[in-house]
Amino acid sequence: MARYLAPLGVIALLLIVFSIGLTRDPSELPSTFIDKAAPEFDLPKLKDLDTRISSADYRGEAALVNIWATWCVGCREEHPFLMELAASDVVPIYGINWRDRRPDALRWLQQYGDPYVASGFDEDGRVAVDWGVYGAPETFLVSAEGVVLHKHLGPLTREIWEQDFAPLLGESS
Repeated sequence: MARYLAPLGVIALLLIVFSIGLTRDPSELPSTFIDKAAPEFDLPKLKDLDTRISSADYRGEAALVNIWATWCVGCREEHPFLMELAASDVVPIYGINWRDRRPDALRWLQQYGDPYVASGFDEDGRVAVDWGVYGAPETFLVSAEGVVLHKHLGPLTREIWEQDFAPLLGESS
């Protein structure tokens, strides 16, 4: 009898663990950087590998740091909103092109538009790892003091912007 109860107990425990995991919102993965200094980085610029982009480029102003790639379906989904946001001049957007092929990334920006003040080319993905990136797209709001105020995993939309980002910038909807 006990040999039948043990497997049933294990199955019951797994069902509890899975049910908890399946009810969580995957876009709410925690970031160890919230309310802490944003990771420092220095990368070649996507459009000109002889020049650099670094965290120093946005120091002194609030900024978005957007991790993106051409192979990322969610990045394609959020791109029109990033273009709209960039045109509104509310906050500068800095891109980190993650584990991509440079010709593909350049073609993407040519075809769909470039919402970024500048985009760093993180070919091997090391900078994204430093930021604790789980997958693209991910967007971080960094304060003028260089502190991560918010992180969003997944495509950024107007609704998410207005709910989660705008209030942190003191912006009304």
